[in-house]
Amino acid sequence: MNAVISIDNLTKTFGEVRALNGLSLEIPKGGVYGILGPNGAGKSTLFRVLLGLIEPTTGHAEVMGYPIGHTPTLRQIGSMIETPRYPAFMSARECLLWLATAHGQAREVDIDYWLDRVGLTEAAHRKVRGYSVGMMQRLGIAAALMTRPDLVILDEPTSGMDPPGIVEIRGLIRDLVETDGVTVIVASHQLLEVQRMCDRVAILNRGRLAAEGSVAELSQSSAHLRLTASPLAKVMDIVGEAGEISGDTILVNIRREDTAGLIRHLVMEGIDVMEAQWVGADLEAIFIAETRAPSQVQEPAHAV
Repeated sequence: MNAVISIDNLTKTFGEVRALNGLSLEIPKGGVYGILGPNGAGKSTLFRVLLGLIEPTTGHAEVMGYPIGHTPTLRQIGSMIETPRYPAFMSARECLLWLATAHGQAREVDIDYWLDRVGLTEAAHRKVRGYSVGMMQRLGIAAALMTRPDLVILDEPTSGMDPPGIVEIRGLIRDLVETDGVTVIVASHQLLEVQRMCDRVAILNRGRLAAEGSVAELSQSSAHLRLTASPLAKVMDIVGEAGEISGDTILVNIRREDTAGLIRHLVMEGIDVMEAQWVGADLEAIFIAETRAPSQVQEPAHAV
């Protein structure tokens, strides 16, 4: 894998708190990569370390082949960490011009283009003190993108947006990858959007890696056999703790190679099997399963 970010045994402590706890991870170049985890999982701390804003306590990380904090590399990264804040008396256009000037790129940046691309053209001359949370997020995304970076890190980019706005930003992020060749790393609590948007995801829990892989891989690793059969009670007697009733079906946690044998056994026991289908778990179910309890597993069975 051609990694844009390599993280090796990274730890960051704040007093008694371990925000990152021996985290190792490789993020591939290209595509949209999701970083998921409950509050306190270490997502924002990880981003701040990668951007050189704070130093790790122990461990090592590289971004684009260079150690974190390498100034030329940082100039190739755009970022929005948590909710952006700008001087309330400035307009959106003035904010971007101010930031572009600070970057030494006031003449190179096409501010109007990026305001249009994030949907702020009509509000470009309004003072940001009157902006909604969703509009501030759009402005933060424009600020992250306007220098045309190779790598973009976005923390909760669709926070505060209505459904049409979320769809619009999802389209923008996918277009950045497919048209502009940018690598985008996204942290979000909106799991359905992550599932639709991301190529791969990492799930963090208490500063550790709980699971990693493509959405399809993680879904298949959590797949169950769904049986529509009658009587359900008799099926449950046979499958025991491996089964779980879901509506008028039963989800059975077995290996794929054992499927045919189970169905034969059910039929021989006089059970009518109307349908048997393998179904994968959605990202929400995987997320809940991986973060329900404190992370105790050093190397999760399906981590990639």
